[in-house]
Amino acid sequence: MKMLLKKIKKMAFVAMASLAVLPAAGQDLLANQAPIDRKMKAIDSIALHRLLEDEIYESSATQLYTDWNNQFTALSTALPDSFLINLRDFCMPTPSRVVTSNFGSRWGRQHKGLDIKVYIGDTIRAAFPGKVRIVKNEGARKGFGKYIVIRHDNGLETIYGHLSGWLVSENQEVRAGDPIGLGGNTGKSFGSHLHFETRLCGVALNPALMFDFKNQDVIGDEWMFRRSTYNQESSLATRLRGTGGVYRGGDDLEANMGKSKSSSASRNSNVRFHKVKKGETLSAIARKHRTSVSALCSLNGIKKTVTLRPGQILKYN
Repeated sequence: MKMLLKKIKKMAFVAMASLAVLPAAGQDLLANQAPIDRKMKAIDSIALHRLLEDEIYESSATQLYTDWNNQFTALSTALPDSFLINLRDFCMPTPSRVVTSNFGSRWGRQHKGLDIKVYIGDTIRAAFPGKVRIVKNEGARKGFGKYIVIRHDNGLETIYGHLSGWLVSENQEVRAGDPIGLGGNTGKSFGSHLHFETRLCGVALNPALMFDFKNQDVIGDEWMFRRSTYNQESSLATRLRGTGGVYRGGDDLEANMGKSKSSSASRNSNVRFHKVKKGETLSAIARKHRTSVSALCSLNGIKKTVTLRPGQILKYN
């Protein structure tokens, strides 16, 4: 920014010097041009203001992050009490409008992103300009499977999980809208979809605070993160832009930062999960996990007469 201001001062000095050596006729010509110049000055000042804004925005990432670490998906650093995030130069990661799973508590764990319905081979694009930090495969039935992490100029990092393939490499510069990967069903996934995360200083924030997949748009030109009001804003965003407007809760910053906190999840630390196989019954599952059908029904809010579906997740303890 200092360099920019120096250039502006130099241009102004050159202009004044040129004016001083003009003959009278030339000065009369400039006087006649004055009304037009005033209009141009107004336009120039707006352009200059935007240029300065852009430069501030582009330095956001360097303000927040001190290192470039390709080993960790989410390494939490000091999170500011407030931080303005530029959303202007954006692209929706996918044209899909279908949100299949919300941010927040899910199956007793924190789901730290949004699941968006895509098909295998669908093009996934960079949400903002930035630099690719991680291109990795966590392996079959594990975590994100094939995924990408991009650190953006506006201070955010975005994660794209369960991909079937990559179109970028680590340390590659990308623009908003550049193809970066292909939709898939890799890792711990039960159907093709895009797992999309937005993180600030390594801490997962609800993407619905910024992205409106149903309307294929962002919520505005910018969004101000405030630690003091984040939870309330996140719950409202999920109601407005989540799947069916249902808010599952559990998106507090302490949980996302991995800090212990008294909650229903911690009180039920003995809860485990069972994925229903074809032909299994409640009685068989109860025997397998040394519990009772009544306890299974109570914990999962179901009746003894329920018809189980293959792939359904049941809690037990």
